[in-house]
Amino acid sequence: MDLVSVIYILIGSTFGLILRLFIKYKAKKKFSFYFNYALIVNVLSSLFLGIFIGLNTTDVNLLLLFSVGFLGCFSTFSSFIYELFHLIQKRNYIGFFIYYIEVLVLSFLFFCIGDFITLIIKN
Repeated sequence: MDLVSVIYILIGSTFGLILRLFIKYKAKKKFSFYFNYALIVNVLSSLFLGIFIGLNTTDVNLLLLFSVGFLGCFSTFSSFIYELFHLIQKRNYIGFFIYYIEVLVLSFLFFCIGDFITLIIKN
């Protein structure tokens, strides 16, 4: 991997992190009820990835910038794992199972929706 590729990834990851933190702290202030920002961010990330994959780009630098850099830092896999771990610590096995399935199903669904959106736009 050359220096230019690393720079593209760093630029994308910087903006992905900024957007994730913005959503996390703005949502915490706006909503008075429990708001699982990690779920929302992961679902949005899947939607964006579906759109990006649907565009079928061949530009390697754009791929590194957006899918590896931006979406890599925007999505919160570590937060997902922490939430699962926390549910197990609390012995909330049903909540663990529901959250696990919820994230996987919604993320896959929104990935497909993103890909479908690009099909509609292209035609």
